[in-house]
Amino acid sequence: MKALSLLVRAATCAALSLIAFSAVAADYPTPQEGDWVARDFRFHTGEVMPDLRLHYTTVGAPSGQPVLILHGTAQSGTAMLSPVFAAELFGPGQPLDASKYYIILPDIIGHGKSAKPSDGLRAKFPHYNYDDMVAAQYLLVSEGLGLRHLRLVLGFSMGGMQTWVWGAKYPDFMDALVPMASQPTPMASRNWMLRRMMLETIRSDPEWNNGNYATQPPSLRLASVFFAIATSGGTLAYQKMAPTREQADKLVEKVDVTYMLPADFSPMKQCRMSQDL
Repeated sequence: MKALSLLVRAATCAALSLIAFSAVAADYPTPQEGDWVARDFRFHTGEVMPDLRLHYTTVGAPSGQPVLILHGTAQSGTAMLSPVFAAELFGPGQPLDASKYYIILPDIIGHGKSAKPSDGLRAKFPHYNYDDMVAAQYLLVSEGLGLRHLRLVLGFSMGGMQTWVWGAKYPDFMDALVPMASQPTPMASRNWMLRRMMLETIRSDPEWNNGNYATQPPSLRLASVFFAIATSGGTLAYQKMAPTREQADKLVEKVDVTYMLPADFSPMKQCRMSQDL
């Protein structure tokens, strides 16, 4: 329990600064990447995908105590290898010392190198939600990696929401849960309002073409601003960055869509963030 308490404190502090998305050299074993295919995967809608590709990264030896770590929206498993996270947790003597733990970092459905709409199906990709994401993770861990029990499931933001789902769907499969930057409640209030505006901004663009667009819809740039406001900074932080109207305009104009959102907007369209419009 003491070790888990230290883990929660260290992970929470690291999560507050989780802004670097690339892996860096650190004092832990070299991460290993792999792919596994879930055959005839059935989504909550009843749709079946014959081959659902699931990509993942691992740190440490399979003989260690297995730990599943879930990333946030628009990220991938390697986002959790940032210096403010992995370098604070995976090194010798740290809470998730990779010489003792087998750390599993999956790319969630719709993200990274796992199956996603932009692979080719686009709007025909099955609609998926957190239940589907967690079901796929469970198959990856239990069948793909052959594990029967996890020491810990830890998730950040969207990954934190999925951590709550893990506790509800597979309560006996892990010893502990650490959901960070998340609540076990439906998305609502300003958070949902901004996300809905983001989605409708895209869908009302003629070049969206019901998801079968040939080039990025121009409205994607506006939606990326909504996304940034909904998921980062906070009122005081934005006031500090842009205390005048001119500075605020410059901030909007400098939004880098390729950084803020996935390669295309389809994953955000398909994943309903816990409920359908």
